Amino acid sequence: MSRRKFLKTSALGLGGILLAKCTSAITGEETETAKTTAATPITKPIVISTWKHGLDANKAAWKILEKGGNALDAVEAGVRVTESDADNRSVGLGGLPDREGKVTLDACIMNHENECGAVAFLQDIEHPISVARKVMEDTPHVMIVGKGAYDFAISKGFEHKDLLTPEAKEEWLKWKASEEQKKPEINSENHDTIGMLAIDADGNISGSCTTSGWAYKLHGRVGDSPIIGAGLFVDNEVGGACATGMGEAVIRIAGSATVVELMRQGKSPKQACKEAVERIIKKHKDIKGLQVGFLAINKNGEVGAHSVYAGFNYAQKDNATEEMKDAAYEKEW
Repeated sequence: MSRRKFLKTSALGLGGILLAKCTSAITGEETETAKTTAATPITKPIVISTWKHGLDANKAAWKILEKGGNALDAVEAGVRVTESDADNRSVGLGGLPDREGKVTLDACIMNHENECGAVAFLQDIEHPISVARKVMEDTPHVMIVGKGAYDFAISKGFEHKDLLTPEAKEEWLKWKASEEQKKPEINSENHDTIGMLAIDADGNISGSCTTSGWAYKLHGRVGDSPIIGAGLFVDNEVGGACATGMGEAVIRIAGSATVVELMRQGKSPKQACKEAVERIIKKHKDIKGLQVGFLAINKNGEVGAHSVYAGFNYAQKDNATEEMKDAAYEKEW
């Protein structure tokens, strides 16, 4: 295309845009985007979290949010409920151990100012999410791991606690005695995380993510959950996202940061989560049994979720809603 033709075509296009705007002003009509923006009030406060255990977690977070409390306090208090649930096999107390029979924990937290803290490969501490917050607030660091994280927690007043419950130990012993000892699938029964996102009454967003990780993993394995940008990411100008499922796959595409950046480009939370899932599928030669789900919220309180396979759901609580919702997905099992 010649420069003259390009300029002529551009001018015609610009003229069309101006004409459309003038017509809109005269007729009072709006574009669909303008209508949607104008008609969508900001939903706040609101809290969302992954999986069914998110219902109880949301209730704890909501006690803070409904009184005008901040989102950071809410997302910490919320996931602490799940960390203390001995019947949950994928987070905190009662979580299934690694190959060596050790329950190792990962967690991160992030506030509306992009401050963040994380712990990884932490043992014998019931609330890694609160230790992560101490890392954020009381140190110049973002992540502390292993014995260093344990020592730091003890120095901050956290109590030593054996997290391997008799029930989880029995399951581990059965697995250890089995002939298969095959790599466990990451599916709707082994989803290994709770991620939570909240917007408070001031419109500020915070998020948290905590897990005991992949059951029977190699000792020392760390997944996406404590990694800012993978398991969790928040940008107060745009929104927040968290991930669940196979952490290795999430890390490969910087999953939660990817979702937030897609929202920054104008995509809805649903569209952003779907595109991130499609990217995961594209980046893996074999996705059999590879489950990953993303949950996101934008600055207006619009929520979306998407997963590779069916089965991912999330809990939502706001002034009008308290329910479980099923995420859209790409494939059946």
